[in-house]
Amino acid sequence: MSVDFYFIAIGGVGQSALARILLNLNYKVAGSDIKESKYTKLVQTLGGQVFIGHDKKNIQGNPKIVVSSAIKEDNPELIRARELNLEIIHRSDCLKLISEHFDCFVGFSGTHGKTTTSGLCCYILENLKKNPAYAIGGIIPKIETNANCYKDSKYFIAELDESDKTIVKYHPKKLVVNNIQEDHLDNYKNLDEILETFKKTLDNLSPDSTLFLNADDKGVLELIKRIDKKDYITYGINNNACYQAKNIVFKDLMSEFDIYKKDEFLGKMKLIIPGVHNIYNALSVVSVLDNLGFNFEDYKRFFEEFQGMKRRFQVIFDKEIKLVDDYAHHPGEIVSTINAIKDLKKRKVVIFQPHRYTRLKALWGDFLNSFDSIDELFVLDVFSAGDKKDEKYNSQNFCKEIENKGIKTQYIKGTILEAARQITPQLKKGDIVLTLGAGDITKIGGEINDLLSN
Repeated sequence: MSVDFYFIAIGGVGQSALARILLNLNYKVAGSDIKESKYTKLVQTLGGQVFIGHDKKNIQGNPKIVVSSAIKEDNPELIRARELNLEIIHRSDCLKLISEHFDCFVGFSGTHGKTTTSGLCCYILENLKKNPAYAIGGIIPKIETNANCYKDSKYFIAELDESDKTIVKYHPKKLVVNNIQEDHLDNYKNLDEILETFKKTLDNLSPDSTLFLNADDKGVLELIKRIDKKDYITYGINNNACYQAKNIVFKDLMSEFDIYKKDEFLGKMKLIIPGVHNIYNALSVVSVLDNLGFNFEDYKRFFEEFQGMKRRFQVIFDKEIKLVDDYAHHPGEIVSTINAIKDLKKRKVVIFQPHRYTRLKALWGDFLNSFDSIDELFVLDVFSAGDKKDEKYNSQNFCKEIENKGIKTQYIKGTILEAARQITPQLKKGDIVLTLGAGDITKIGGEINDLLSN
């Protein structure tokens, strides 16, 4: 068949999301992946053609070739596409193309919280029966998908990634900047370069766009000093923001607070996802929804039932111990996640898998200061994600240094199953256990659960 778009690695969570939206927009889509998965099956269900295995013979006709940053230059399909002089576009260009099909493009950005804020916004709009289209990086609870598109979709929601600088390509009508911190230092020299990338993104916005900024974040406050745009909307807790949370009460893993729009009381809100960072996440979405004209009383109940995105403080099991899995892999994220449990009267145990040697090295001191309020720390080997092994900045040396701070720490080597077998006997009834990292540490909770059940 004649194909409009061909995705190399169509089974990825991000690539498959774009492919499925294009199929809903009546484009013809094909692609390949090294193995079959639930995502390749979803593409096929919508009429897409999927090849298992990368082969130059799969490239037929004159499609646009969609690649992610993970695709290597020696990929046979990419080589064939170049031989045929086909148009090769990055997934960010594909997302930009998709966004242009909708009346209102809403983008969520920032070093942390993109997936939760975009997913929360989609969850609210879905429950309000507004038929949003969206492409985000995590599975939305109860809806059980990360992408959708309706024939009458007006709103398009997406998380906009700054990690590879592609964020500068987008032109959303509504843009949230939740926070800005040092990260992705394999692509950036320092925080100043990250700020300049955000500045360029904001400079590219159309005059009729609306900008939503976290008034309490140091990085965002620095960004404000660098931009010309003055008619932005702020949200926060500590500063005199337009949208503000007041009278905050934390209880167990929940929070309750009042929301004000300047001096106007919008209403009370309750969240079952823990931590002050999720109050900021909720404020960002409230500010967008209010700006879009939705009534607070019509949607607040959906905030109160939102369980959080997969791998964002996701409770894996709760029996003699409670185990929570979280994607946190940056010092700022780790501190926020640990702070969410700091007032619990339980022994607090963290199982941490550093993600990338380059990140561990660049933020070594910040990582060392991220675990001060816990009782015991287990550190797995670094999940390299393609990074070259570092003989100095590694998990073993990290444990030696953090032990000097007086934190009970163990270096755990081996596979995930081997790590689970070493850690499980050391856990105690009543513990709360956090598994933190962006690698395959997400599997350890299931292994620990099995070991506790036997």
